[in-house]
Order: sequence, then C-alpha cells, then structure tokens
Amino acid sequence: MNSLSLIPGCRIRHVTPLGQNALVVAVEGRASHGRCPACRHISGSVHSSYVRQPADLPSFGREVRLRVHVRRFYCHNHTCLKQTFTEPLPHLLKPHARRTRRLTKAQARIGIALGGEPGARLLVHLAIPASADTILRLVRNQPLPTRQPPRIVGVDDWAMRKGRTYGSILVDLERRKPIELLPDRTAATFSAWLQRYPDIEIIARDRSSEYAKGAATASKAIQVADRWHLLLNARQMVERWLAGAHARLRRLPLVEGSPAASGRRARAYPRTRAEQAASADSRARWQTLYEEVQRRYAGGEKLLAISRTMGLARGTVRKFAQADSFPARAVRQPGPSMLDPFFPHLNARLAAGCENATALWRELRDLGFAGSPKQVYRWLAERRTAPAKTTAHKWCSPGPIRPAPGASLPSPKQLAWLLVRPPTVLDTTEAAVLARVRQDPEAVVVADLVQRFCALIRQCCRERQTRNSEQASIEILKAWIAEARLSGIQAVETFAAGLEQDSAAVRAALTQPWSSGQAEGQVTRLKLLKRSMYGRASFDLLRRRVLLAA
Repeated sequence: MNSLSLIPGCRIRHVTPLGQNALVVAVEGRASHGRCPACRHISGSVHSSYVRQPADLPSFGREVRLRVHVRRFYCHNHTCLKQTFTEPLPHLLKPHARRTRRLTKAQARIGIALGGEPGARLLVHLAIPASADTILRLVRNQPLPTRQPPRIVGVDDWAMRKGRTYGSILVDLERRKPIELLPDRTAATFSAWLQRYPDIEIIARDRSSEYAKGAATASKAIQVADRWHLLLNARQMVERWLAGAHARLRRLPLVEGSPAASGRRARAYPRTRAEQAASADSRARWQTLYEEVQRRYAGGEKLLAISRTMGLARGTVRKFAQADSFPARAVRQPGPSMLDPFFPHLNARLAAGCENATALWRELRDLGFAGSPKQVYRWLAERRTAPAKTTAHKWCSPGPIRPAPGASLPSPKQLAWLLVRPPTVLDTTEAAVLARVRQDPEAVVVADLVQRFCALIRQCCRERQTRNSEQASIEILKAWIAEARLSGIQAVETFAAGLEQDSAAVRAALTQPWSSGQAEGQVTRLKLLKRSMYGRASFDLLRRRVLLAA
C-alpha cells in the first residue's frame, strides 16, 4: 500500500473513516533527511514533529483530510541564521496552506470555468467544498499565462454595463486566443498597450475611430477594417436614409405581387378605442419633440447639443433632424393566420351582402375552419357597411379613420435588410416590396449604390484574390466612393466620406484575409463568463478568468 501511494513525497501510515462521507489519511514524509531552505545544507537530525491537517482531493466520493506528520530538523551550519527548519514537502503543500496543491488547482479551475457561487454549489457535490469567496481568492492567486509576443491581433469592444461602460479585448488571431483585456476603449489606452508590442504587423478592427487613432499613433502595423462591419455600416446607412424617407415611400402605389395584392392581411386587426387613444397621445408627444428638434436643427444647433438639452438619444435626434416628415411608426406586417385560406370565400360572401359574422363562421366551419367565431367577428368588424343590429348605441359612432390596407410598408430596419441582401435570394413578396420602393428616384440611387458596395465586399470574402484582382477591387472601391460623394443624398455622402477617411483600412479589407470575427467570438465568450459571476465581475477578476480560461 505504501509503494502505491499517490500522495507526493509521502507514504501512508493508515486510513481512518470519519463518518460516512469523509476519510482521514495519516501520512509522513519518505525522506530520511531534509535540506535547509536558507543555507541549503542537508540535515538528518530530527528536532521535533507536529501535525498538519490539509484537505485533499476526494476518494471514492468521500472528502479526504490528510493528517501529515511533519518533522523539524536541526541545521548544523553555524553560519546559518536558522537553527531548525521544517521538513519540505514542495510537491504536496505550500507553507501554511490549508489544502494540497492539487486540490487548490482543481478548485481554481472550477472557479475559472464557473465563477464563485456556481463553483461553490458544484464543489459540494464533488466532495471538495469551498466557499464562493475562497474560490474567487484562488482564481486571483493563479499566475497569468505567459505567451509569445503576438504578430497579428484583433481588437473589439465589449460592454461592462451596456450603454455606459465599455472595455476592449485583444485577441491573437494566429493562435485564436485572447491575450489582454483593457478597462476602456479609448485611443490612449490602446496606444499604450501597442507600445509594449512593437512587432505587431497587422491589426484587425471594426470601424471605431478610437482604435484607428490609437493604432496610427503607436504602431506601424497594417490596419484591416472588418468586412462584416463594412456590410453592417452599409445597412445602417440605408436605415438612416429610410428613417427620413419612409413616410414618402409609404405613399407609393402597390405593384403586382405585393402582400396586400395577394389577398393576405396587410395589417393587424383594429385595436380597442382605449388603445387607439393611447396611441394617438403617444404620437402627438413624439410629433411635438420632432418639431422641436427640427426647429433647433434649422437654427444651427449641433445634434449632440440637442440630444443633451432635450434628453433624447443621439440616434433619435439624428433621425428626426434628417427626416423629410414626421417618421411615424411603421405598421407591423401580420404573420400567417388560420383565416388566410378562407379569404376568397369571405370576400365573396361579403360582396353578396352577408354581414352576419355567426353565419359566416358556420359556413367556414363546414369548409374545415378550426378557429373560433371571434376571428371572423374581428375580420368583419372593419368591413361592415353599417353597424350590426346587436351593437350598442354608444359604439355606433364612427371611429378614427384607418389607413388603407395597401398603404403599409415594412419598417426602415426591415427594408434596409432587403436592400443589402443579394437580389437572387429574395422571394416573390420581398422582390415586390423592393419594386414598389424603387418607384422613388432617390431609392433607385441608394439601392444601386448599396447593392454594388455589398457585392464588392462579399466577393472579396468568398474568393482568394490574385494581385491583379486585388488592384481591380481597389479601383472599383475608389470609383464607388467618388460616385457616392456626388450622389446628393446626405446619408450616402456621409458614409462615403467615412470610407474615404478610413481608406487604408478599407482597402486592406479587400486584400487581406484577416478579420475581427475571432474577436467577436471571444466577446461572446467573455459575456458568458461575466454573466455567470452574479455581480462579482470586477474588471480584475473578469480579466483573470478570461485569460486563464483561454
């Protein structure tokens, strides 16, 4: 049994059960002598002994408590400051430790993976209990890994508190591991970190001006704009333009293949009078704010100043300032309904003069309709030529005027998504919506420009380009920027000006294979670690968990 002992540097004397869930293992050192830690002289003269009782890894599902008989030796070196020294057990215990090295490592690994409270709950079932504070202390005491200096890095921001506090994550794109967390996303902090690594050759980043400024200040590395962010910025540009033009586009006539022309519902069923009144009050409040933003913007105030004065988000102020008219909320397109297959029959019966909802429901039930009568009542309520005989007198007054069913249009965000997608992947309904929008001359210009830009970026993502094709892509990009700068559309011109200002990184995106996609993935992983810490995620602790888990 002694020869098969798995306790480093010790031999087992005996094992004693302690209740049903614990064991006490008495051990002693194997060596007949010890080495003085001060003068390194060897001594075999025993002065005394004492007992240490550290916790160890479990055995057969039971907690294990070691009973280590530790000896003290005389130091016979007269020049040494120590007269006695403790028997060293470097592979088993640290001085004054209450747990073995291997138990410390196991508990720290669980803390790195799960955090404090979840780790403490798991350790109880593993028969190595420890408090949440102890687990976090073990994580903090773990040494950070040492890595080779990176050559190609990706940088991205992450939210400590979304909308308020942000940090930065640095990822080694060659080894696909995070190498540092920074407490903010400013150019000065990023520049100070880059100065410690002068051998960095490529920096993949999003379109952040702070990262661009920090990289340009402290490094000669090639900056590569992320291609996914270029596509995202193009869609955001289209969405900003649509926010101002959406009211004008809703007045365009329908084309063949539109949702309303195909017989499906183009809007939801009407709401109650109380809901309609609340909606009207909300619209009036927002319209007042819109008019105030328009007045201030026309008077020369900056968007940021308007945002601070009126207490509105900067995006809302920008949308109101650039809108041709009040950007009313778009009507949400309803999803499929059980009533859709029976619309031809209902329309035919309504044209024949039948306005009895119960009778219509019974006819549909005979045709296989499995819904309730209420669905038929709601459909018929907005199509009646006169109130029903059973309608109370107080409800017979005319309600607010509703928009025509064919006047609805997808929201600016949905339309922007349709405009940046390849035309070949659109279905018939989506193609009809785009055909309706393209009746507007300005929409044709925006749609053509954004489709050509997205096609250029996607082509560079899919194909490994030769030197000639890289040069051709760069020339196409230059021509596109020049055309967009002269388009006469403010949102497009602003987007093109941003590309021109960041032209070196954008050109590198067309020629370099690197991107910040790996950094985006590490941010997702970082969020999981942060949210598992239940409010204990201070920056130092979170940084250690991210770097140690990698």
